[in-house]
Formats: sequence, C-alpha cells, structure tokens
Amino acid sequence: MANAPGLEVERRLWAAGQIHVCGVDEAGRGPLAGPVVAGAVVLPSGVDLHSQLPGLNDSKQLAPSQRSRLEEIIHQVATARGIGLATVAEIDAINIRRASLLAMKRAVTALAQTPSFLIIDGRDLLEESVIPSVAVKGGDRTSASVAAASILAKEARDRIMRALSREYPEYGWEHNMGYPTAEHRRALRQFGITPHHRRTFKPVAELL
Repeated sequence: MANAPGLEVERRLWAAGQIHVCGVDEAGRGPLAGPVVAGAVVLPSGVDLHSQLPGLNDSKQLAPSQRSRLEEIIHQVATARGIGLATVAEIDAINIRRASLLAMKRAVTALAQTPSFLIIDGRDLLEESVIPSVAVKGGDRTSASVAAASILAKEARDRIMRALSREYPEYGWEHNMGYPTAEHRRALRQFGITPHHRRTFKPVAELL
C-alpha cells in the first residue's frame, strides 16, 4: 500500500520532544442526517505500522470489514483514544464547519491523557485550544495518527446511524449513513423530515 499514511509528521514531533502526539479527524460533514463525530488517537512513539497496524489507511479508502478490524487493533495499540460528537441541533445552530471543530475538541477532551501536540485533519485549528497544533489538509492520507482517528470516528458514527435506522427504517441509514443518496432523497420527499435531519442543509431546508 504505497500511498498509505506514514509517520513523517509524528517523527518530527517526537524528535522535538512531543511524546504524546494526537491525530484528530471527523466523520460525517456531508450527510443530511445524524451527528458529526470525531476521533482522537495517540499512537506510541516508535510504533511500527507494518507489524502493529497493518493495512492502516484513511477510513474512506477501507472496506467496512477492514475498518472494523482496524478499529479493534487501534484500541489495542493506541496509548489514548477519544470520541466526541456534535448534535444535529448544534450543526444547525453554528454550521457544520464549527460543529466539526467542536466534535474534534470534545474527542480530545475525552482522551485519558492530555496530548502534547495535535495533528488536525483539514485547514482549521481547534477554537480556544491551548494545546500546540498543526492543521494538515488531507492529514488522514498522510498521518497515521489522523488515519487512525478517522477510522474510530467513522466506526462510531456508523454505529449511531445503524441504531437510528431501527427507529426510522424508511431512510436506509443503515447503509447510506445519512448521506444524500437517491434513496435517502426519495424517502425525504415521501416520508418527510425527522428530528435527526439537518434542517440547514439544502435538500432538507427545501422541504421545510
């Protein structure tokens, strides 16, 4: 897997004395329904990706079975991990960009230990965070810590959407995860808006 994320960013930080380097990423910016969920992962310095985290990649590049397997491995290998979310109400109140950052901040707060440095996927740093940080566009494709965080976030969010699908089976959330698929859009027109839909998102707002 030539393009798999590596440890270049982490190694520079470890060499500079930042021992507890934390990757942070979110899942669920694009869906019409459900929360946005973030993961935070601290990998041990000197982790061997080939032997300890074989197949690690950005969650979007992995099949569901691969993500599930890697989630278990990450829980065993990581020295700390956290999950945070922002609700649909928060997304509608402050917009998806700020809600994503809020979910990331909550994931970092949920860690058992305070990290010494954050590698954040995307362009934005966390608001009001006192932890030294760097924002890396496409970080889930280049940083192993961020890729691991993306997997935990995606798996946690998928579990939430599967649970919600049992309450609202018409929308197909157990497989579309709230994304604006043709199936989901048809169900919206036929059955209307649920409390779990993001009312500020255009396809939902148009039905209000």
